[in-house]
Amino acid sequence: MQHRKELQARTRDQLQTLELSTSLYDTAWVAMVPLRGSRQHPCFPQCVEWILQNQQDDGSWGTRGFGVAVTRDVLSSTLACVLALKRWNVGQEHIRRGLDFIGRNFSIAMDEQIAAPVGFNITFPGMLSLAMGMDLEFPVRQTDVDRLLHLREIELEREAGDHSYGRKAYMAYVTEGLGNLLEWDEIMMFQRKNGSFFNCPSTTAATLVNHYNDKALQYLNCLVSKFGSAVPTVYPLNIYCQLSWVDALEKMGISQYFVSEIKSILDTTYVSWLERDEEIMLDITTCAMAFRLLRMNGYHVSSVELSPVAEASSFRESLQGYLNDKKSLIELYKASKVSKSENESILDSIGSWSGSLLKESVSSNGVKKAPIFEEMKYALKFPFYTTLDRLDHKRNIERFDAKDSQMLKTGYLLPHANQDILALAVEDFSSSQSIYQDELNYLECWVKDEKLDQLPSARQKLTYCYLSAAATIFPRELSEARIAWAKNGVLTTVVDDFFDLGGSKEELENLIALVEKWDGHQEEFYSEQVRIVFSAIYTTGTQLGAKASALQGRDVTNPLTEIWLCLMRSMMAEAEWQRTKYVPTMEEYMANAVVSFALGPIVLPTLYFVGPKLQEDVVRDHEYNELFRLMSTCGRLLNDSQGFERESLEGKLNSVSLLVHHSGGSISIDEAKMKAQKSIDTSRRNLLRLVLGEQGAVPRPCKQLFWKMCKIVHMFYSRTDGFSSPKEMVSAVNAVVKEPLKLKVSDPYGSILSGN
Repeated sequence: MQHRKELQARTRDQLQTLELSTSLYDTAWVAMVPLRGSRQHPCFPQCVEWILQNQQDDGSWGTRGFGVAVTRDVLSSTLACVLALKRWNVGQEHIRRGLDFIGRNFSIAMDEQIAAPVGFNITFPGMLSLAMGMDLEFPVRQTDVDRLLHLREIELEREAGDHSYGRKAYMAYVTEGLGNLLEWDEIMMFQRKNGSFFNCPSTTAATLVNHYNDKALQYLNCLVSKFGSAVPTVYPLNIYCQLSWVDALEKMGISQYFVSEIKSILDTTYVSWLERDEEIMLDITTCAMAFRLLRMNGYHVSSVELSPVAEASSFRESLQGYLNDKKSLIELYKASKVSKSENESILDSIGSWSGSLLKESVSSNGVKKAPIFEEMKYALKFPFYTTLDRLDHKRNIERFDAKDSQMLKTGYLLPHANQDILALAVEDFSSSQSIYQDELNYLECWVKDEKLDQLPSARQKLTYCYLSAAATIFPRELSEARIAWAKNGVLTTVVDDFFDLGGSKEELENLIALVEKWDGHQEEFYSEQVRIVFSAIYTTGTQLGAKASALQGRDVTNPLTEIWLCLMRSMMAEAEWQRTKYVPTMEEYMANAVVSFALGPIVLPTLYFVGPKLQEDVVRDHEYNELFRLMSTCGRLLNDSQGFERESLEGKLNSVSLLVHHSGGSISIDEAKMKAQKSIDTSRRNLLRLVLGEQGAVPRPCKQLFWKMCKIVHMFYSRTDGFSSPKEMVSAVNAVVKEPLKLKVSDPYGSILSGN
């Protein structure tokens, strides 16, 4: 516990004091800016001094922090530092050692298989050309130097015919590799309000080296004042870094420990969003991430702000599109799924084209070696509304890389990529998992005590029911909520099977009569099966009702019994339809089916255990009924689509067969499934709108339960009838409840799992 508190405190401090990693490359270019009115003196001598103080023993600048192997990034940074020192004729020995390092590793610059900084094929040869103009001599063959210079010329010639905005942005972005080849007015169109070009110190400094500009100099002065003698590769980056923190905390399952900090970050981001801050609006990745996180946390943000990239052509015209930036593509794709209305055509369009581009990238051989490949594949396969929280948390914890860097003109670490987050997530997940195991053991005893395992017609789905509870209502302190959810999930499955297969007409009528009487029932059971089913419902309902009433400060038993009665009557209606061969209208079927899908007795009792006290009339409020209807519509239609073939063989009607039947043959089975899918999408979007909307009769934590159940039914039924399958979800159960985390071998926090 003490260790967890220390980790939380450190993480809290890091959230409040974001630190950006130093960029040797950008610092070198800032060091090259001359003093205004005196081109013989540096404007930022402290940057020059910092370069002198930070050369590595091997002669390079930048080998530490991103692994021990020499990279093209290190070569680029080293050459920039050599140029800065030569520019002011200082550090002759440093220059010599730097040139020797470049000479020894020059082959790396020509190796296309090694990841390169953005624009390397222009900036590195451009700096080589600049170095030769300063009479610097590299201990390499002239033919190798000429080869790199030739590659730059080829790239520039190839791009010459491209007059797109994206190409112009790219050329301005890599201006340090172009010198005076770029027209001044082509650069100025990209200057931002803060005076920078692309919030990039090296681009801004390289522009100042060739063209003086007051606003650009003010930006660099501000930068050096803030960071001292070494600058980052992007500034400002506060909003992106803070959102990345929030995203990481949520993805690792530990956001509940930082509620006030996250709210503060999102409140500030929301103000910036409303003010159309350039830091958000001019960066596609930040804009898409801000939209997704703000919307999913209940802030009112319009998808109109994403309209500049509504079409694929608009994205291609941007700098990120020109660079084929996969991170921005993933963020746009994720943002497109957070749709709350059928009318958000901008999101639909973004989802369509970004999904297509991601699929192309995933299927290409080139990207499969990239670390981002798995993230792209996962985003395509599992939209956020089909995933269960704890499964995602485990996956993200196991894949977490505290040394993960991003590459622009140089590599840099985001502040959230640290071991404290990983350690806290590991400890939280592992301790939670031991609680889940105890709860599942208790539930297994409960099933036997209630003799539910003796019912011949009942599917034994305890582990699946518990999975849906533990994987979504995951905080340790919500044990009573998980138990209520899982028990009622088991009982609704038993009742469903009893009405479908196990019970005669007389047994079903007897069961309903017993529930109608509830406390006043007599020991008048038509059969032993009825005794087992009713006794389990009555005993469990009474116990949960007493606990819920104590928490709520009032008697909540009536709603709990009424919902069981509604469920059984709806199931009885379906049994009668099947017995009499009655074919209901689609409207009749759906009005009954949202109840008979049996989510009510699972969700309602759980509402009383998640925290807020509920007013007595909440469960009769329009908002509650609409939440229930939309959630159950998604579940019923998903189940019908996946179970159509099986139910047809059993002689049962469902929404798919009814659509075909009532069309008189004008609709095929596939078309009926597509129509059902459209209704699912509409219901899911409307449900999300209600869940994320303004505070109504139903408190937000309670509304979230309806969304959690919607995700569960999507997970179970999106690809197959996973709930009916004996094996489909076994691996998911094991992952959440039984199997310990498998951390990367290099992870120093692996000892946490063994308690060392």
